[in-house]
Amino acid sequence: MINFKQEELARKLYSSLKYKFPEVKLINISESPADPRAVWVNITAPENEDREIDLVEFAGDKTTDILLDYGYYISIMTH
Repeated sequence: MINFKQEELARKLYSSLKYKFPEVKLINISESPADPRAVWVNITAPENEDREIDLVEFAGDKTTDILLDYGYYISIMTH
């Protein structure tokens, strides 16, 4: 079950991704099927492969900050 803070952090993460990569769209926010403590932010992938690589690197920095600051595992999944 995703708690309020996880939802807030996941939405904040998506907002920062959307600002830098306006072409991505939110599909949903869900629990990881492998680990219910982890949260996935499911988004559309940029069509350009270089943009997707930049997105993954940018998101990696943001999700690491969330883990260190709040102790929550939040990842992006591109589709």
